[in-house]
Amino acid sequence: MKTILNPDKTQWQNLFARPSLDVQDLNTLVQQVFTEIKQNGDKAVTKYTQLFDGANPDAIGVSQEEINAATATVSDELKAAIQLAKSNIEKFHTVQKEAKQLIETTAGVTCWRESRAIEKVGIYIPGGSAPLFSTVLMLAVPATIAGCKEIILCTPPDKQGNINPAILYTAQLAGVSKIYKVGGIQAIGALAFGTQSISKVDKIFGPGNQYVTAAKQAAFAAGVAIDLPAGPSELLVIADATANPAFVAADLLSQAEHGADSQVVLVTTNEGFGNSVLAEINTQVAALPREGVAQKALDNSRIIVLPDTASCIAFSNGYAPEHLIIATADADALAEKVTNAGSVFIGNYSCESAGDYASGTNHTLPTNGYARSYSGVSLDSFVKKITFQKITAQGLQNIGPAIEAMAAAEQLQAHKNAVTIRLKSLQNV
Repeated sequence: MKTILNPDKTQWQNLFARPSLDVQDLNTLVQQVFTEIKQNGDKAVTKYTQLFDGANPDAIGVSQEEINAATATVSDELKAAIQLAKSNIEKFHTVQKEAKQLIETTAGVTCWRESRAIEKVGIYIPGGSAPLFSTVLMLAVPATIAGCKEIILCTPPDKQGNINPAILYTAQLAGVSKIYKVGGIQAIGALAFGTQSISKVDKIFGPGNQYVTAAKQAAFAAGVAIDLPAGPSELLVIADATANPAFVAADLLSQAEHGADSQVVLVTTNEGFGNSVLAEINTQVAALPREGVAQKALDNSRIIVLPDTASCIAFSNGYAPEHLIIATADADALAEKVTNAGSVFIGNYSCESAGDYASGTNHTLPTNGYARSYSGVSLDSFVKKITFQKITAQGLQNIGPAIEAMAAAEQLQAHKNAVTIRLKSLQNV
């Protein structure tokens, strides 16, 4: 990690940059895969599973027998942990249900809004070297609470064509309808356009690397809804000398180990503290099984020293991190000043890993600065909000003249006539 001392604000924009692939090459690849999936369906999916994942499963779909066999291999300890996390996620998302509220905006004019579940949703679960079964909970649990009729899960198989047992156990526990051994661009394409085996869905959810993110954005351009731009993981930590360097180092590494294209940033008011964190990182990273991955992410990461916590929070709001940890003496006050972040963790004991697994909040969050305009996944992500209105004769008489005047001013005569014809009919009653 490179340390940058008191950068001028004119430099901040450059410091907000994330690591990226060549976008033109990336989009060309996505379109190539999508075109083949639209033309050849399962055949194209199988081709790219072999090419990208080096796997050739006997069948794309996962059978109930496979799920049962996998469930038997998951330890009781892990099952209990997953069940605890599921319970907390259910509690947090269930209270997000919106009760119907009827509002009489004018006498005789009643308006309200109701939620309706999205019928078919696709959830993408990163797999491979880090099978994220926790993401199954984060997506399938709120989808189930919302009442989605079909929840289709795609995740990449290993070289032997199998899916991690914890993913299969969690999927069944959380209410997933169908599971497919498909990852990457080809999974997003299959969910977006449908194949002989995989149904086209109404909305695609889930995090992933830059290939998956680009594929989701291309699917959106093709008319399929997506949750949000959720690409490589990132974390920004604001810390002062009151924080624990070992804690901060562990938090930074927890995100760095996600992938070589992840990015972590420490913003601190104390250069000596930054040096202490860096020393801890060098010690802790050597003991990680994913040391190589974390080291590559650290090459894209930095420590930034700023004069005060006000400058730190201003930098963070400009960076708009996916995850933000505030470990300062004035953490609660700083949290009030956060305007752009996916999820915020306040205080020395609020590690980001809690949000990733079991505190109850959702870990599918906007990355790459999209936290300036996107929220993380919630119950609302799985429903549509439909407005209703009911107008009585008195109600139309009360607001009709205003509608006529506005429609006439916009030169939309048919709009005006729709009201006028009704008002004239009431004069004859």
